[in-house]
Amino acid sequence: MNWPASVTIKEVGPRDGLQNEKVFVATEDKIAWINQLSGTGMKSLEITSFVNPRWIPALADAAEVAKGIKRMPGITYSALVPNRQGLERALEANVDEAAVFMSASETHNQRNINKSISITFPILREVVQAALSAGKSVRGYVSTVFGCPYEGPVSIDEVIRVSDKLFEMGISELSLGDTIGIANPKQVQDILGMLLKRFDAKKLALHFHDTRGTALANILVSMDMGITTFDASVGGLGGCPYAPGASGNVASEDLLFMLDAMGIQTGVNQEKLLSAARFIQEKIGRTLPSRNLQVDSSNE
Repeated sequence: MNWPASVTIKEVGPRDGLQNEKVFVATEDKIAWINQLSGTGMKSLEITSFVNPRWIPALADAAEVAKGIKRMPGITYSALVPNRQGLERALEANVDEAAVFMSASETHNQRNINKSISITFPILREVVQAALSAGKSVRGYVSTVFGCPYEGPVSIDEVIRVSDKLFEMGISELSLGDTIGIANPKQVQDILGMLLKRFDAKKLALHFHDTRGTALANILVSMDMGITTFDASVGGLGGCPYAPGASGNVASEDLLFMLDAMGIQTGVNQEKLLSAARFIQEKIGRTLPSRNLQVDSSNE
């Protein structure tokens, strides 16, 4: 297999990790946690979501968090934005990057955004253009690339169509989501094989949930095919409120352990990452699924 010399881990725990939690993590604790993550060597942190607080109450303090953290040089602090109103709030809070999102599956898009795919396109186009005009970079997410909780298999043609539209809008990177954690290495190989005929590997990232324990195996296949950017969440936190059965993202520290052992550079410090995982586990008040966090706890 062809291993890269380095990989970028994009930490999504403060947003994707917390959005599905029933326990509200206090604003000051979110800020302290993000400040810890800023010291781990991560170069990209997705810190919150400017979605209407009625839909994601766990992140109702988005502006306070974004304004309260200590910004470290060399780190991109991004936030999820659903529409122009969300973008205005994000710009006021001075985020570095806006992340827009939609699904390749019509039903999941309706459940997640409350709009059809066709109606979503012009809304996101306005967001992307406004963010770029404000001097911000824009990242895109496509959910349900590997399967939908409502429709089952998703057509690769739909994945390509949505991806094309987002790149045409001006996004710089597209994160392909295994929203319910059902992808397998053969499927990843097949889907990436088709997408890489159309899109540069350097502009693609993979976002695997570890619902069925296949996330690291899927990442190995993705790396072999030239992908070097992966989303991950400290402690294995995460899940989609509008995707039944979706559990956490691949744990950042589990991914880091594997990459470190393989000699693949990330610039991230494992002990500092584990410390951040221990911190948020205590604040949430339950054992998180990260294997390395469990091993670390048993050795204390």
